[in-house]
Amino acid sequence: MSAHPPIAPLAGVRILSLSLNLPGPAALMRCRQMGAECAKLEPPPPPGRGSSDPMGIYCPEAYTTMHAGVRVLHANLKAPEGQALMAAELAQTDVLLTSFRPSALAKLGLSWEALQARHPRLSLVRIVGSPGAAAEEPGHDLTYMAQVGLVTGTALPPTLFADMGGALMASEAVLQSQLARAQTGLGSCIDVALSEAAAWLGLPRRWGLTTAQGDVGGSHAGYRVYPCADGRVALAALEPHFAARLFTLVQLPPQSDPHAPDVHEAAAAWLRGKSRQELDAIAGEQDLPLYTMA
Repeated sequence: MSAHPPIAPLAGVRILSLSLNLPGPAALMRCRQMGAECAKLEPPPPPGRGSSDPMGIYCPEAYTTMHAGVRVLHANLKAPEGQALMAAELAQTDVLLTSFRPSALAKLGLSWEALQARHPRLSLVRIVGSPGAAAEEPGHDLTYMAQVGLVTGTALPPTLFADMGGALMASEAVLQSQLARAQTGLGSCIDVALSEAAAWLGLPRRWGLTTAQGDVGGSHAGYRVYPCADGRVALAALEPHFAARLFTLVQLPPQSDPHAPDVHEAAAAWLRGKSRQELDAIAGEQDLPLYTMA
């Protein structure tokens, strides 16, 4: 049986990005995967560099991955030549993607009001740090994560959740803009705040799900990371039928209370005595959701 052809909801949509670093390029990559024709305007690179995007300096692999299939142009947008190139690109663009502060966009003549007057069918997706007036305030992934309680202790989060969540929201905003234009014939302006992306990702914690007292925060014996004989195991036997299978394996009654200390102790002791290979085999035989790690 042949595989279904990939869905390309943004086929024929032209996107121009001015965004540097991570959220904007990651959003552009998502749009490219959905069929959009993507271009990016970067400042002229310094001597000896292929790009002026900081990501191209501190993580060339990420830059290369995110810009695969993207037409990259270089221009000084404060110079007449750069302004002329920008105008020519905007004339054939459906969505402009930016990550500048609103005041910086206005100085470049790219406020929503100015764009709407010149290009009524053009949409603007603005990635900002925080919504409203706070969009002018500096911030980064770490500060937005801290605002919503997702930074615990002094350890850094394992990935850039706000940036990547914001990238997904920005690609969603591109889709929203095109659905709206199909109805009205006009472009729209959508702001995507990284702080709001962090808040969205933080909802399970706000609801108490991932706190120490929550079922996916450590209080449920079937949903934890345990040591095993030669590594660790991420166990996700959360639903009652999975938990019952786990409890039977550790020689407890299937209807045991997953929050009871003795149940935690029994599960931990049983897992400590099993190797990763043994646990992988048991997971396959018992249809138990777990993943072993070194």
